[in-house]
Amino acid sequence: MPYIAECLESILSQTMRDFEIIVADNGSTDGSLELLREKFAHRIALLENGRNLGYAAGNNRAIAISKGEWIALFNNDAVADRFWMERLLEAVEREERAGRVGMAASKILLYDRRDTIDNTGHLIYPDGLNRGRGRLERDAGQYDACREALFPSGCAALYRREMLDEIGLLDEDFFAYGEDADLGLRGRLYEWRCIYVPSARVYHRYSAGTSAYSELKAYHVERNRVWVLVKNFPARMIWLSPIYSLLRYLYQAYGALAAKGAAGEFTRAEGKLKLVGILFRALKDAALGLGKMRHKRREIMAKSRISPSEMARLIRAHQISLRQIALND
Repeated sequence: MPYIAECLESILSQTMRDFEIIVADNGSTDGSLELLREKFAHRIALLENGRNLGYAAGNNRAIAISKGEWIALFNNDAVADRFWMERLLEAVEREERAGRVGMAASKILLYDRRDTIDNTGHLIYPDGLNRGRGRLERDAGQYDACREALFPSGCAALYRREMLDEIGLLDEDFFAYGEDADLGLRGRLYEWRCIYVPSARVYHRYSAGTSAYSELKAYHVERNRVWVLVKNFPARMIWLSPIYSLLRYLYQAYGALAAKGAAGEFTRAEGKLKLVGILFRALKDAALGLGKMRHKRREIMAKSRISPSEMARLIRAHQISLRQIALND
């Protein structure tokens, strides 16, 4: 509840005015619903889901009742600069001449350290795990000239409805984490571009809705990266991915022992044995879902507009290093 009011005020204060706001409430119990009804009822459409459907299903239900040509997803723990929406839409209109733009990524900075980057779009590791580009770097303008990202962070992203009609919505089997990666890669397979708009700024309280190092997050991130891989990667990269995963696990084991990176932070709070247990549970459940994911892959690849070699080049062009993925927070 402390975040939703500031979040909505930032959207209502946008310089662009022609848009609708739909707030999807996933069964909140912290007083958010009461606040929304009392303070914002006349300015938003409130979608009460009644229970926690997860990020994917909650957003999908909001998208289903929306009317716009463009869909902006925005986390309740983020605050938008007043020019955010205007800058995104100006950029996609300008970039259309170079090819179909289906997605736009924002420049997302940390809420309480506004000279520090949360992400500028996402990078991906060859086993399907993704991480924000520039994560925790000091913002010195190094990403202000970028004009492309692999895919946007679901924290603050713009999607063309035409693209969503073609490729489908967020995969509800993911529940939370990684579904923006899956959606973005599907868009790239269907030859939709993703542009990065550095002037569209957002300030994010990273993982404020759960925890940056929670058991829930660790489990879903590891399980869902396998499904991202199986659904969207070229077959040759899938066969090679266990090698990359093994290297990542070795680096993360070092991080857990040396108290470095996300693995180190998690083990400091929860212990090493719990981290190992979560890993095995995530991989077991990922394996149990492979049949369904292979079926989805066949449907995706049947309509893909780019070749496996082109997709492999795109992934390599936006690949994150082993050290960054394993040892950075």
